[in-house]
Amino acid sequence: MNRAPKRPWAIAALGLAALTLSACERGPAQMAANGKICIDFKQQAKAPLATGADGAAAVDQCVMRWGYSLASSRDDADLVAEAAAAACGAQLSRWNQAALSQPGGGEEAASLMTGESTTPLAEHNAFTHSRALFYVVQARAGNCTPPPVANGAPEGIAAG
Repeated sequence: MNRAPKRPWAIAALGLAALTLSACERGPAQMAANGKICIDFKQQAKAPLATGADGAAAVDQCVMRWGYSLASSRDDADLVAEAAAAACGAQLSRWNQAALSQPGGGEEAASLMTGESTTPLAEHNAFTHSRALFYVVQARAGNCTPPPVANGAPEGIAAG
């Protein structure tokens, strides 16, 4: 007696339906992480940290470390970047104070990026927020390891 199924296409269709349903349970397709874009904080620790003399570097170091540290949050990247920028308010303030102490430091001028009228303080703020967003997205895209933490803050950030 031959017990082979008379409708092999029905079995194939059921198998395809099962595969489709199991794919739905996994949620939306996830892109693979690209760890090659991650910052190596072990190498960063060997390099001298930015001091107050270079305001842009100090702000960049701060938002990089906070951006990577907060990137694992489930909030939107914009909100996480805003938090990273807020954590670096002291560094931004020092940079702004240094700019204001320069002759013409608070005067309006045309932005080199947009051509619109702007001030150094507005450009510093824009830099801080754009770098913070970049680091959050970079850390998420690479599934990167955050820097070590000491006393509730990423290591390497000067006290506010």
